[in-house]
Amino acid sequence: MRAEHERGPAGRFAPGLPRISDGQLLFLLHMLAHAKDPKDGGSRIAIIMNGSPLFTGDAGSGESEIRRYVLEDDLLEALIALPSQLFYNTGIATYVWVVTNRKARARKGKVQLVDATSFWVPMRKSLGDKRREIPLERTLDILKILAAFEDGETRKVVSDGKEEDVVVSHIYPTTHFGFRKITVERPLRLNFQASAERIARLEQEKGFQRLAESKKRGAAGTKEKAEGRALQESIRELLRGMPESLVKNREEFEGLLDGAVKQAGVKLQAPARKAVLSALSERDESAVVCLDKDGNPESDSELRDTESVPLSESVGTFFEREVRPHVPDAWIDASKRDLKDEVGLVGYEINFNRYFYRYTPPRPLEEIEADIREK
Repeated sequence: MRAEHERGPAGRFAPGLPRISDGQLLFLLHMLAHAKDPKDGGSRIAIIMNGSPLFTGDAGSGESEIRRYVLEDDLLEALIALPSQLFYNTGIATYVWVVTNRKARARKGKVQLVDATSFWVPMRKSLGDKRREIPLERTLDILKILAAFEDGETRKVVSDGKEEDVVVSHIYPTTHFGFRKITVERPLRLNFQASAERIARLEQEKGFQRLAESKKRGAAGTKEKAEGRALQESIRELLRGMPESLVKNREEFEGLLDGAVKQAGVKLQAPARKAVLSALSERDESAVVCLDKDGNPESDSELRDTESVPLSESVGTFFEREVRPHVPDAWIDASKRDLKDEVGLVGYEINFNRYFYRYTPPRPLEEIEADIREK
């Protein structure tokens, strides 16, 4: 499969490869690869899958790239959510994917979502996890909804003993399910202090521990380890001799450290120096921003976040409205780009339940309290 993927358009799996634990999207690609050419009449295919192909995989993943291919090539005609407990060996939710390369003109660039989760009747006798079935009249109704292709079509559904009209059909443009994932960075701010507590942290730093290690064997290795331990003690001593005042500027503290190292005559190489700075530092929002060698702000990996920008909206406009007012010092990592060299990674997902969610207000507190007291 990997070899066929690498063949590109010549193979069935050019759009992407999902994780090896779930091959449903591979089967979808396999079926599309065997569809008739549109010039010969094309094909219309219906596949039943569980919910994972709708949303698993982050932007840029194999799953997302397959969904991107199906939606951007306008191959998805409809998604139908079926009732749960329909199958013998599982009670999980399932969906029918209707894919085609011969869409009717009215359906071009659009996807219909049909919620048929309430179209069931209980079986007289359960078969394993299969406790429900879709009667013929409900099956015909699903086909009727699909053929009508109307946004906002409703059906009467009984819920908690009450009959109500619920929306069972939504129609969206294919781009509605796409987003651009951007990485939002914030500057690194650290304070430094050569206190006894922070000096003690140095023992946990790998760069400091390696000073007393050696790859050599025998006497040479023993000698190198002894020299390393002596260097470790020298570093501890020079740090104990530094002022314990809190410094909120890394450049300033590095100057103090370099001065102490020079005065003590200690050889402090890059890994050990990095270990010292790490041990003696703490994040501090009031500290001066740490800059790299080019004078640009360094990013703080602990404050790194991501945002999903709808494809219909500009990344800049979204950032200025949703991010900048809350974190004025944030910026977008422009190094993360999609295949078209635009900022952010494009992803596609279909969160089916979101589009048919019906808010049910909680019961009044007085009623809940009365039930508790009664019990």
